Amino acid sequence: MPAPSFDSDGFAQLWPTTLLRRSLPSHDLANVELLRLVSAMEAGKTGEGKQDFTTDYRSGNILTVDNPAIGWLRDCINKTIIDYLKHAGLTYPVNWSLQGWANVNRRGDYHDPHNHPHAYLSGTYYVAMPPAGEALPDNRPDLRPGAITFYDPRGLANMTAIRDDAQIEAEFTHRPQAGDLLLWPAFLLHFVHPNLSDEKRVSISFNATLKWSDDYLPRQG
Repeated sequence: MPAPSFDSDGFAQLWPTTLLRRSLPSHDLANVELLRLVSAMEAGKTGEGKQDFTTDYRSGNILTVDNPAIGWLRDCINKTIIDYLKHAGLTYPVNWSLQGWANVNRRGDYHDPHNHPHAYLSGTYYVAMPPAGEALPDNRPDLRPGAITFYDPRGLANMTAIRDDAQIEAEFTHRPQAGDLLLWPAFLLHFVHPNLSDEKRVSISFNATLKWSDDYLPRQG
């Protein structure tokens, strides 16, 4: 079996955990405005202990900003979530709220392995993806700058891994392009590799949190 990859519809079946990748339509025009907005919001952060969106990336909800490009992105996220749920076979209404934040990764910045507690789905939209950049001569050779890696959520499942068995791959790595939207279950541990370019890596991440209904409870067979 070949290593995991996105199929023609943008889905990747892992462990089995579904990830969805979409290249959003008209993203070139939208990204110009989103980059301007994120830069302006970051520049406007004031006060003692001022931080930029490299570290202070969870304050506020960028997806509630009154801006045409944000409205476009919010609609695209909601449509992608609907498609994800249909692919999962959910046949009943599901309601959620979105909370989003901007990430600005400068040279050397990364995000430690983490997941997103209290959310149902999580995702990231990529506004600006710099070139891979150059590693230093004494860096390790397997660097994957700017990529995102997802890890098998089944603890110690890879203890029996053998070559080319995609069901026991310990990790799945993808290097997004500007305009890509990735969506995955919020429990999934992931790591954002360091940016080795002098250009900023800008993205907007989000959580979809369920508005609870007893209809969501699993039925006992």
